[in-house]
Amino acid sequence: MTRRPRRVVPAVLLALVLLAAAVVVIVSLVQRLTGARELVSYDRVAAELHAITWGETPVLVAGVIAAALGALLLIAALWPGRTLLVPLVDEEGLRAGVSRRGLRAAVRESAETVDGVTARGVRVRRRSVRVKAATDRVESAGTAEAVADRVSNRLREIGTRSVRRVRTSLQTPETGGGA
Repeated sequence: MTRRPRRVVPAVLLALVLLAAAVVVIVSLVQRLTGARELVSYDRVAAELHAITWGETPVLVAGVIAAALGALLLIAALWPGRTLLVPLVDEEGLRAGVSRRGLRAAVRESAETVDGVTARGVRVRRRSVRVKAATDRVESAGTAEAVADRVSNRLREIGTRSVRRVRTSLQTPETGGGA
């Protein structure tokens, strides 16, 4: 039930680089066929490449760069990304999940049910949830714990067993920072 994101960014970057190279080649060939001045001269490129031998430094540098880029793209393709869905309780063979965005919204909503609290930020990690909240009340003893309890109860209602820890930080008018 663990869906992972596709590796779109490396694929798009590589596709754009290859597209740009193909456009330069096509434009140069069309210009050569029509007799116009070439964007990249085929004769000049061919002369430069024929003058280089396999043992020269530019060939070694180009090979190392190509191998490093290939290894980097391979690592990016094989490295597992963050899961898109947080798995829910598996009851009677039912498999389901909730999106991280939906889970953040549910946590924010439950945190804001505590009197005088507004959730400023919610961060969902693999095993924990962090809620940054603010209150306009000067007397805020126990408010951070109340937020943590509400969020924990809501997570139990949703059925996320993977989240084991709820951390809260509360900004009050007197502290101006986390409590």
